[in-house]
Amino acid sequence: MHSEPPVSQRLRALVRSMPRTGITLSKLIRSVGNDGLLILVALLTLVFLIPISIPGVSTVFGAAILLISVSRLIGRDLWIPSKLEHRVIGTRKLRPLLRKALSWLKKLERVSKPNRIQWLVAAGAVAFFNNAALILGAVLLMMPFGLIPFSNTFPAVAILFLAIGLLQRDGVCILLGHISNVVTIIYFGVLIGGGGLAVRELVNRFVG
Repeated sequence: MHSEPPVSQRLRALVRSMPRTGITLSKLIRSVGNDGLLILVALLTLVFLIPISIPGVSTVFGAAILLISVSRLIGRDLWIPSKLEHRVIGTRKLRPLLRKALSWLKKLERVSKPNRIQWLVAAGAVAFFNNAALILGAVLLMMPFGLIPFSNTFPAVAILFLAIGLLQRDGVCILLGHISNVVTIIYFGVLIGGGGLAVRELVNRFVG
């Protein structure tokens, strides 16, 4: 059976085929396809893999991941604003970034193993559920918890695992992504509950 080449090989071919002057955003998105957008999702999470939240960045990156995830869920091309669609990106700056992504992606491909827990990478309802989990991760990443440690890290880890799992068809990574989403929800629940108790204690002290 003929199998598709690894994602890293496809990304390398894209870098080599890019014009010297520049490429429009719409053409770049068409060139990378769904797998390329998942690579972008994975790359956007890297900045959050430290236990310190970065205000503002999580909203922007989370919105980008959200748009990509919604387009995957509904099975349509990624929507981008018309003002950005035909903007030319200089390939002189883009090529080094893609080459860095390529080296990082090769490492991921060595760790991830395709076709583990195959029912978790099946089409139909399971694929819908996995893409919905990506959306959930993006929404959790955008939650306004300021500088609270790990408030960006947990959802970023979930998104990263899900993106790698979908890229590599690795059910183990996808399972870890779902677990990370659950851990994030629990963590946020503790933050909200603890914040509510602290506010009530302050009110009781002032009233008392």
